[in-house]
Amino acid sequence: MKFLIAVGSKKYSEPTLRVGMQVAKAFGASVTILYVGPKVSAFSSSQVRLARESMDRWEIEHPGVEVLEWAFNFLAENNYITPKMIEAGFQKNTLVTTRGDRCELFLQGAVCEDVNLILRNGDIIPELRDEVAKGKYNVTIIGGSKKRRMAHDLVQYINSSIFIVKEFNHEIGYRLLMATDDSTGTKKAVKFGARVSQAFDMPIDILTVSKKSFFGSGYREASKKASTLIRRAGIDGEVQLKVGDPVDVIVESAGQDHIIVMGASTANPVKKFFIGSKPLKVMSDCECPILIVK
Repeated sequence: MKFLIAVGSKKYSEPTLRVGMQVAKAFGASVTILYVGPKVSAFSSSQVRLARESMDRWEIEHPGVEVLEWAFNFLAENNYITPKMIEAGFQKNTLVTTRGDRCELFLQGAVCEDVNLILRNGDIIPELRDEVAKGKYNVTIIGGSKKRRMAHDLVQYINSSIFIVKEFNHEIGYRLLMATDDSTGTKKAVKFGARVSQAFDMPIDILTVSKKSFFGSGYREASKKASTLIRRAGIDGEVQLKVGDPVDVIVESAGQDHIIVMGASTANPVKKFFIGSKPLKVMSDCECPILIVK
């Protein structure tokens, strides 16, 4: 599997990087850590080219390199890269320009298949979307941005599963809240959630919500299949059937001590743009991390 971890400022991205690497380690996935910096002006571009030609003699460097260096130090401190890489330290002059305003640094992973650092410059959503499309990542991990529209657009337009590390607190003993219904995305979400649960020894609450007191056969079958899967996998958990508005019930049940897992909406993109979707609304309202599986 391939995971992409998008980081922003050094001040706020530590939880995103920490959780992202833990999940990637559990899956044995290859990891790319991406920082999208401000677009480089024509004048700055000439400076950057000059800097690349002689990194050892010039102090001018590509905007955003300091974030990659911070990420490298995090990987080194937590032994996510090989001792040889750690000993060599962060080598600015090994950044490879692959295309346009995209630079890449290849590292040897100690617990994952490989770990790469990528720096891109431009508008974050188009740049991230392009990286996911060309890199064919399975999961994109992002922080819980305070800019609601940014998180909304990333979830809606990026073609991979999205894990939003929202309001994460490492001192909380999280449970996994698996939201199930009769949608086509539930089956894949249940399988993915089970793997996360096994990796972190995290119990699962299987939650099915109906707007009416009557639960249709599709809802009951989805809940039953999820329960069977986690039981066969040896995962502790319980089944909950609740009545009410699905978004409100999921958010209330999750509180601050769950990680929500749910399938992505299959609604028409135009419809989702104007009226939203259940996963998008849950993501907006919840106060805990959420994984939306595509």
